[in-house]
Amino acid sequence: MLTESLRGFFTSAVITCYNSRMKLELRRIGNSVGVIVPKATLQKWAVREGDYLDLGERGIRPLSKSGTSHAVLDELKRKLASEVVSRFTPNLIRAHGLANLSRWRKNGVWGQTYAEWLEILGSASDGELFAAMLGRDENSNRLRQSPPYVGLLPREVVARLNEEATG
Repeated sequence: MLTESLRGFFTSAVITCYNSRMKLELRRIGNSVGVIVPKATLQKWAVREGDYLDLGERGIRPLSKSGTSHAVLDELKRKLASEVVSRFTPNLIRAHGLANLSRWRKNGVWGQTYAEWLEILGSASDGELFAAMLGRDENSNRLRQSPPYVGLLPREVVARLNEEATG
């Protein structure tokens, strides 16, 4: 439930895009309340469903593509993981990840996150693996900062995704 001060903020917030201003209306979406952003604005901003927007005192706008934002980095890591999932089977992801973890442990590079990945990769649950790789929650973001499946994607794919993230 929105407080009255937030309700006033949302109903008076504007999207500023190419000198166009528009009033946004709060709409019920399931058990939540959301803002509908016009399709033309989404296209101008080059964002789509599932992407993030920045809500600030001056309005709603796309996240900075400067590469300095944690949210941009988190989204890049999620897109890299998504690309891995789209190209490789869960068993291949597990085998590659377990090989990397084994090598890193032998080289003395080990931490709690790697122990968590070892447990996830050792599990037979594809759902648990995909949740860790693709989830938008804090735990998934934290795990993706140290991905054991690094090295699966061709360099040109990683370079393209990095370029897209930084604009």
